[in-house]
Amino acid sequence: MSRAKPKVVIVPCSGIGKPYGTVSREAAYIVTEELCPGRTQLVPLSLLVLGDPQARAAVTESVAVTIDGCKLACSTKMVKESGGTVSKDIAVLDVFRRHRDLKPLGIAELNLEGLKLARVIAEEMARHVDDLAARVPGASTPRKEENEHA
Repeated sequence: MSRAKPKVVIVPCSGIGKPYGTVSREAAYIVTEELCPGRTQLVPLSLLVLGDPQARAAVTESVAVTIDGCKLACSTKMVKESGGTVSKDIAVLDVFRRHRDLKPLGIAELNLEGLKLARVIAEEMARHVDDLAARVPGASTPRKEENEHA
């Protein structure tokens, strides 16, 4: 009996009260619940900070994608400090610089531009998860792109 392939762990920023932190969490929800369910696992940064054994095990048993809301890069640093491997780190500010028309506003609820920015980030993460699946023998099949044309 073969062991199941570990999921790609998604660790978003915990920047509570900051629009870029909210964008990172929203992007994590989109990728784990909609774009790559079953192949990704959301691990809250707060659990890593608290030293939660299950959260630490998740990041050490798989690769992680981190989403940082600011240059402090807390998600990336904490995954590494917890013994995990970061296969991709995404900085919300860097993605925003490429999409200046998507200025996020709001904290509890993002504006439409902020939600669109979260979607852009989630799609970037999903492509990375697909690339990982394509490189690893026995990994789950990459998702079908909704807008794929033959």
